[in-house]
Amino acid sequence: MDDSVTEDVIFTPIKLPCGRTVNNRLVKVALYEHLASFLGGPPNEHHYTLYSNWAAFDWGMIITGNVQVSNRHLSLGRDIILPKDLSKENLQPFKRLAASMRGSGESGVLAIMQLSHAGRQSSNLIGGRRPFQPPLAPSSIRVAPKVSGWISSAIHAFAFQKPTEMSMKDIDDVVEAFINGARVAFESGFDGIQLHAAHGYLLAQFISPKSNKRKDSYSSRSDNALRLLHRIVSGIRSATSEDFIIGIKLNAADYAMHSDPDAYQRVLDHFKAIAEWRLVDFIEVSGGDYEKPAFMSKTSSHRQGLFSDFSKAAMSVLESLSLGTSSPLILLTGGLRTPELLHTAIVSRHSHLLGIGRGSVLNPDLPRLLKQQRSNGTADRWSIPFSPEPNLNAWPRLRNYLPTIPLIGAGITMAWYIVAIRRLATIRLSPRHSRQGSFQHDYTLGPVGAIFWMWVWIEDIYRPAFYLVVPAVIVSALFAISRFVY
Repeated sequence: MDDSVTEDVIFTPIKLPCGRTVNNRLVKVALYEHLASFLGGPPNEHHYTLYSNWAAFDWGMIITGNVQVSNRHLSLGRDIILPKDLSKENLQPFKRLAASMRGSGESGVLAIMQLSHAGRQSSNLIGGRRPFQPPLAPSSIRVAPKVSGWISSAIHAFAFQKPTEMSMKDIDDVVEAFINGARVAFESGFDGIQLHAAHGYLLAQFISPKSNKRKDSYSSRSDNALRLLHRIVSGIRSATSEDFIIGIKLNAADYAMHSDPDAYQRVLDHFKAIAEWRLVDFIEVSGGDYEKPAFMSKTSSHRQGLFSDFSKAAMSVLESLSLGTSSPLILLTGGLRTPELLHTAIVSRHSHLLGIGRGSVLNPDLPRLLKQQRSNGTADRWSIPFSPEPNLNAWPRLRNYLPTIPLIGAGITMAWYIVAIRRLATIRLSPRHSRQGSFQHDYTLGPVGAIFWMWVWIEDIYRPAFYLVVPAVIVSALFAISRFVY
């Protein structure tokens, strides 16, 4: 297929219900940066450099990593957290971040702040609370371990406390915290916010029957499941302006746990209800992989099948509602690794916007790359991924052991990308750089090195001896433990 078709579709502007225009369909979606000070803090120089690099290459929209509305419910310890008040001094770091995300301003990129609350997934020691102080959640249900075994269970029990069920005052406080987060974004010059209602975080916990066993008006029953989310969205719209962008992130996989036969209809009902509020500008749909194996059909994976079917069905729901210009746009995220997949998602009406996560780390200049492929006539790269992904399958026995440890092995791939993001935050890119000379990823970094360098951050130091010796010691220790376990 002609690359010119790809560029014409992908770089077509589209208007949001609030009246703002996204200049092209490429969205750098939220990624956890792990760049703030330990136990949370405001944006810093690393964030400014990182987002300036993305802003230099004409993305249509750029979304921050999760900004925590509660400093006592962090995720992995280095989260951006909101200031206590909207003083000029406290807002200054957020104003700099918004300016960094816009770059020169010539491309019209939209800067979006993602607001989040980890709820029961906020872990011990690095969650911002006193040791062993439980987090808040809709119900007093601990995060379930992914695997069995006494070592895994012991570590899991240490990492995740049984949460305290939220009172009505706690719920009111959370509503106000999210609204305050939107005020921070609005006063700092962001174009909008995105509410993180996915990946098992607090807003998703209220929606899910698995984590919400309440019997009151905030239960997970169909008529109550979105009550908290609606209060927050309504409050944000009242506290900001008519053209302030409001987005919501949903995860199809959150609905597909345990092969719930009603999951498909429930997620569509929620999607329809949110659209009918006429308050939301875009809904991000994540939770699957657009590429595997056939986007239009069910697969052997219940989660993958739900994601594949839902992204198409959601578009049909929007059209059936006849909301006109009030209809939110769909932002599809997951596996969009080639020009062909980007093109197909738009022309097949599976989405309005294209969410690029890890691909934006591998190719921060992706918008420019797509334009160059068209001008160079490289149609042979139509189905080739933009960049190779890291091979983290080394030491399979070690990898089999590591995922039993929450917060350490469960995210080997995530750790690799966090290290890559950190490197990207120390190098200033510009459109004048050649692709060959601007930024090279370290594909030699293996699973142990990725985990080590994610957690042990020595700023601006990349010493070869230290880099080689310390991971070797960790590998030896873990190998000895695995010999004992097995």
